Amino acid sequence: MAFQSRRFIGFLERFNRTRYHSHYLSSPTSFFPFPFPFSTLDDQPSPIHIKNEINPKERFVRDQLFELLPIPRNSSAPNPFRYSENPTKQVAEFRAVDGFLLPEEKLRGVFLQKLKGKTAIEQALTNVGIELSLDIVARVVNTGNLGGEAMVMFFNWAIKNPAITKDINGYCVIIKALGRRKFFKFVTEILRDMRTEGVSLDLETLSIVLDSFVRAHRVSKAIQMFGNVEEFGLKCNTECLNVLLQCMCHRSHVGAANSFLNSVKGKIPFDVMTYNIVIGGWSKLGRVSEVESVLKAMLVDGFSPDCLTFGYLIEGLGGAGQIDDAVEIFEHMKDKGCVPDTGTYNAMIFNSISVGDFEGCMKYYKSMLSNNSDPDVITYTKLISALLKARKVADALELFDEMLSRGLIPCTGTVTSFLEPLCSYGPPHAAMMIYKKARKVGCRISLSAYKLLLMRLSRFGKCGMLLNMWDEMQECGYSSDMEVYEYVINGLCNIGQLENAVLVMEESLRKGFCPSRLIYSKLNNKLLALNKVERAYKLYLKIKDARRDENARRYWRANGWHF
Repeated sequence: MAFQSRRFIGFLERFNRTRYHSHYLSSPTSFFPFPFPFSTLDDQPSPIHIKNEINPKERFVRDQLFELLPIPRNSSAPNPFRYSENPTKQVAEFRAVDGFLLPEEKLRGVFLQKLKGKTAIEQALTNVGIELSLDIVARVVNTGNLGGEAMVMFFNWAIKNPAITKDINGYCVIIKALGRRKFFKFVTEILRDMRTEGVSLDLETLSIVLDSFVRAHRVSKAIQMFGNVEEFGLKCNTECLNVLLQCMCHRSHVGAANSFLNSVKGKIPFDVMTYNIVIGGWSKLGRVSEVESVLKAMLVDGFSPDCLTFGYLIEGLGGAGQIDDAVEIFEHMKDKGCVPDTGTYNAMIFNSISVGDFEGCMKYYKSMLSNNSDPDVITYTKLISALLKARKVADALELFDEMLSRGLIPCTGTVTSFLEPLCSYGPPHAAMMIYKKARKVGCRISLSAYKLLLMRLSRFGKCGMLLNMWDEMQECGYSSDMEVYEYVINGLCNIGQLENAVLVMEESLRKGFCPSRLIYSKLNNKLLALNKVERAYKLYLKIKDARRDENARRYWRANGWHF
């Protein structure tokens, strides 16, 4: 009996020390709800000394957490269960621990605590101590994985802050976020709150609500919302009808839009834009017969087609492959009292590009300039993209210069679309010209564009340009990931700068990025070829540790430990 009791006590000691070490489990008696006289188990009681030790496996996990999270090793997390005489100091300790988080991450983290009650959640949100703004509110509800109830609760707390005004702009943010995630029940709740607060619905907000329903294929719900629009401060008139038709045609529900248009005919007045929206929807699908039927109904109602109507008609004929008919309609536009505008010329240029007629598209482009119709960003984007795909780089660069000289600044995605084909063939000279000119006029370059340029410069061994590009990327606020480090290492290896390549690889390892086996093998083989065995061996040991840590992180994330 004494031998078994010693084994049981030893088991409790090991269990307490290695697995559930806590201030509340300082003795074996804490496992039992009643006092257990250990002295009665043995005539010679052995005192149990629980040492404050850490298991080697736990120490390894702790060290990995310190590497992943920017927390000092000598810092101790505050005990949330310990009473503090200075609550301000305790809040400051919590803020020091989560100081590396973004403001929106801190606010979303409140809902991960599973607090009970609205008052507790709002108090926790207030204790975060964030200087709230509408931009932060938008980032909280647009990113992460908050549920509909949590999003509404957060927004209701946010609008109580003096920095957030109760106007239509704030409500637009939460409606768009809820609609994007198909939380339609809460969208309706927010609309009722708007009516209670005296905030009237405008056409932009109505477009957001209707588009959310149509995008989720709930067209009938969108039509029902349109019928009840007067409850939210809008009139069921032509403008609201055009908003509904635009949402339906934009999401390719053109047939439903056409049917609804016929059903409300005579109940709601139409205008030219009403018919143009439906004609544009059919033209994008290449349904020429439906375009003609809607055009006939438009003429019967006494509306004359405008340039937008002809543009949609030409676009629809081009999509159906009837290029000759489109050219004929374009040439007879002036006879019908309609002078072609930029949109009409764009339609003719797009049709020429679709059949590979670059001479024709340049002819219409020059005709546009001679007729005092100014090209827009869409004109140049289509022309330059088509020329780059056809590898007519010189013509594309000339048009790009004309585009910038007219004060037309391309957006970030447009510049990236220009660089993609250029980085798939030929040297990086043309891509660098577009990059430098776009950056000079103030266009923001995307991270994808920087990676494309780094990849191309690395392949051609342009090491100086590559390092400058890397610095400029970091100046723009982009952080380097494993893909960026691999491009830099590969470029340095291609020109023989192995020591610099090793330094870059060590930097990537310190940041927690483990390079691919292909890049490491390339660098390792070049080091061995130059008889730098010791350098290669030291790098091998670091790579070995990095891969072990990466496998550990994968295991943690697979078990739900997301750091």
